[in-house]
Amino acid sequence: MLNFKSIELQDKTWVDELLRISDFRSTEYCFTSLYIWADTYHTTICRHGDLLLARSPGYNRVQYIYPAGRGDLREAIAAQMEDARQLGKKFLLVAIPPSQVDAIEAIFPEEFEFSETRNTFDYIYSRNQLAALVGKKYQSKRNFIARFRELTGWSYESIVPETKVFASQIEECIEMTNLWCKQNGCIHNMSMQTESCATRKALQNFAALGLKGGLLRLDGRVVAYTVGEAINSDTFIVHIEKAFSDIKGSYPMINQQFILHEAMSYDYINREDDAGDSGLRTAKLSYHPIFMEEKFCAIKK
Repeated sequence: MLNFKSIELQDKTWVDELLRISDFRSTEYCFTSLYIWADTYHTTICRHGDLLLARSPGYNRVQYIYPAGRGDLREAIAAQMEDARQLGKKFLLVAIPPSQVDAIEAIFPEEFEFSETRNTFDYIYSRNQLAALVGKKYQSKRNFIARFRELTGWSYESIVPETKVFASQIEECIEMTNLWCKQNGCIHNMSMQTESCATRKALQNFAALGLKGGLLRLDGRVVAYTVGEAINSDTFIVHIEKAFSDIKGSYPMINQQFILHEAMSYDYINREDDAGDSGLRTAKLSYHPIFMEEKFCAIKK
């Protein structure tokens, strides 16, 4: 029987240990992602030998992420299916890397139907391209950055827990998030509300989660900030990016400056999925990902 539990900060040590074994690049395989969104998706986790299992219940089915770590894949997936049966709900395995589809089919021949989940594909970018923005395809980004640079009194700051200004930086970012929500009508948009809750949870636990951050000031006021971390051996993931859209160039400026200051040790930048939002999809595509981190789901036939 699987013993799922609520996600707590002290779980980070063992979860990270198992995630490093698989070295997956997808958003779902990051402790911060699981932790800050746990309240929204009611996610719980379980250590099953040296495998990390995670589940999120829905109305008539339960979603389980593909196991991460090292162990008996057949036994782990079978245990998840039994867990769903005991809950009286359908079993759904999600976030399956394309490389693992054949592995599942080999141990469960013709038992599952696989399908792509495009809305969950992560956008993966070249770190060099985002840092340099060279070429015609990035001309508009460079133009916006040039406009921002024309503003007097701007500066970039790294958010580092060991510094004296760390607490005030976090407080300012939370205040900016609150104002951003007010300006963008979060009160009328449930998706924005849940995203803002996850953002505050990340900021409030910034040091314990081992995050990296950076912010832009304009005349002393925080007008943009970004938060992320390494997700695997070659990829840095961006969890949060906030900027005031009425300040022209603030979004591309914080995007570039954050990469230049905090993520130059990694080959790739994961800017997460678009959740099927057309506006977000357009914005992410405008930065020209070099590939999509594809994901599949599996449901019993």
